[in-house]
Amino acid sequence: MVQKAKILLVDDRPENLLALEAILSALDQTLVRASSGEEALKALLTDDFAVILLDVQMPGMDGFETAAHIKRRERTRDIPIIFLTAINHGPHHTFRGYAAGAVDYISKPFDPWVLRAKVSVFVDLYMKNVQLREQASLLRLQLEGNGGDRRPGADEEGDAAQGLLVELSARLAAVEEQAEALTKQLGDSADAAAVATAAHLERKLAGLRSALDALGPGADGDPSTQVPSQN
Repeated sequence: MVQKAKILLVDDRPENLLALEAILSALDQTLVRASSGEEALKALLTDDFAVILLDVQMPGMDGFETAAHIKRRERTRDIPIIFLTAINHGPHHTFRGYAAGAVDYISKPFDPWVLRAKVSVFVDLYMKNVQLREQASLLRLQLEGNGGDRRPGADEEGDAAQGLLVELSARLAAVEEQAEALTKQLGDSADAAAVATAAHLERKLAGLRSALDALGPGADGDPSTQVPSQN
């Protein structure tokens, strides 16, 4: 059974949280409520989230301060944050949101279809990252288990594991090429949200590439036995 992704909804107004739940329920993921910045940070201590929808204007710890705390934590710094605001903001206000680490900045009232589509992108990215990490973990266990194994068929299992590693590397390389092409296409003329999203994707892919390369038999530094990166 496929595990659902968790989406954190942060807003001090219950009616806004209810509206977000109604909009995002069609994604069939786990929606977690937080009525304050403090409550959101507490939820982030124990659970992993695909994306955070964060209201800017809240009493006490506002959205900017909450985002700053999230980005300072090693565990949560890479979780994408979408700011939601009813404030009549100008360029300076929007820039402050991106500077705080947001990947997008949406003004209320927003189009439900647009919000759902944006959240869906980050959910899909999160699920793909989870699948890749699980496959990499299983592959590592298989490679380690075959080390020094003299059982009949152990060599064949090791070859199969190496083949899977090469296949995963090739698949990741294809995604890396698409991300690189997207970044070039955006250029300097793209809006800040698109550029921030592309940068976030590249950081995630770089982390996956490092983890995958570490699984290769050449991870000890011998370049002659390392799995090719396909780049």
